[in-house]
Amino acid sequence: MKALVVDDSALMRRQIGDILTRGGLQVTTARTGAEALVRIAQDAPDVVTLDINMPEMDGLTCLSRIMAECPLPVVMISSLTERGALATLEAIALGAVDFVHKPGGTVSTALREQEDQIIAKVLAAAGASVRRASGLRQRLVARRDAIMRAPVRPRPRGGSYGPGHEALTLVGASTGGPAALEDVLAPLPADYPMPILVCQHMPATVTRHFAERLNQCCAMPVEEVRRQTELQPGTIYLARGDADMIVLERGGRLLATVAPSAREHTWHPSVSRLVATAMDTVTADSLIGVLLTGMGDDGARELAQLRRQGGYTIAESEESCVVYGMPRALVEQGGACEILPCPQIAARLERLAFTRMRNMAKGLENTSWAC
Repeated sequence: MKALVVDDSALMRRQIGDILTRGGLQVTTARTGAEALVRIAQDAPDVVTLDINMPEMDGLTCLSRIMAECPLPVVMISSLTERGALATLEAIALGAVDFVHKPGGTVSTALREQEDQIIAKVLAAAGASVRRASGLRQRLVARRDAIMRAPVRPRPRGGSYGPGHEALTLVGASTGGPAALEDVLAPLPADYPMPILVCQHMPATVTRHFAERLNQCCAMPVEEVRRQTELQPGTIYLARGDADMIVLERGGRLLATVAPSAREHTWHPSVSRLVATAMDTVTADSLIGVLLTGMGDDGARELAQLRRQGGYTIAESEESCVVYGMPRALVEQGGACEILPCPQIAARLERLAFTRMRNMAKGLENTSWAC
């Protein structure tokens, strides 16, 4: 398996190249975006690591050329700064599979600490399905405008959100997740009758900007959870990076709040911890769980348990996943009520949520999901 390392810093090229060589990849390097395009044409690498900040041709310009001319998996190398976070999201929108943070301070030490993560991300990206992202943002904004112009359907009497009516939609994603989340969340109507809680594996420097990005293409408002927050239907709550989001109940109110990252969980924000605390707070048959693209198995065990206890679970199908890791783990544990390609998940969520709301309004005792 071949990797191309693109960075204007000779030190970074050498350090990242050495790490990937130890990970079993054959490595070539390029110092500019223009040189990278030539190398790609000549060597046909399986995966590229690409620095965002480079002279002559910056990383975003180079990435857009790669995706237009010869799409292949790209992992961006970006800084932890505000500007780096915005550039990272733009890179993901352009089609980058994942990103690694360029360390500050002593580069050699910092990269050694990230070695396992860098190897895992690059190897996962090498086997990823590359999504063409051309025009995605424009399509999502147009779809949001259409949703906002549509009349809001009236809520049936008795269908208000309160004690006994608590229901949550829980969504987890990792590698490839930002684009998948836009596909799933943007089509949902403004009056979606549940709060939606989202865990996307990202650092805190990026999640605030990602919440703002989602807010531009979704009919529902999107909030990054930074403190104890009362949950309301028709709102999307994004977990803050580098921490975990948990669900709790206080005085008859359903809340989400931020908790320090738990050591027993490998990935953060942790999907496993979100699902577990939700199941401790409301009945399983009040929960819908969705597991989207990503490497690893975060959330799979808990969502499989959720299904066994009467909740409804959806796994993204392999055909639409960038990395079929987390959904595969859920399917292999027999934990998925349905396996759906990403473009079909929003419509299914809408049918499930509004059917439950209508049943609650009619006073039906059995409001469990047909799974």
